[in-house]
Amino acid sequence: MTWARAIVFAATMTAVELFLARVSAQTTFQSYRCGDGTQFIVAFYPSDSRAHMQIDGREVTLARRLAISGTRYSGGGVSLQLTRVGAARIKHVKRPLTACEPI
Repeated sequence: MTWARAIVFAATMTAVELFLARVSAQTTFQSYRCGDGTQFIVAFYPSDSRAHMQIDGREVTLARRLAISGTRYSGGGVSLQLTRVGAARIKHVKRPLTACEPI
């Protein structure tokens, strides 16, 4: 490999690393544990208004809904309510509304 190619390769790798660091810095992942034993992970991406959740071994995409306080998402039989202090409540497939805490 010539010096010119090595410099171009290093510059390209640095640009890719910076891009990935910027994207990951803006992406939010949070794990929760609920009172009924349910655990889930929810991800929020900067260019997407939806919440992406991993629950009960499946992926569910939740659309943002109108909420009086906090934020609410629903879809695929799952409803997620988030408060401003970080607490959450979830209702999914034939289960009652359950309080959840970040872990």
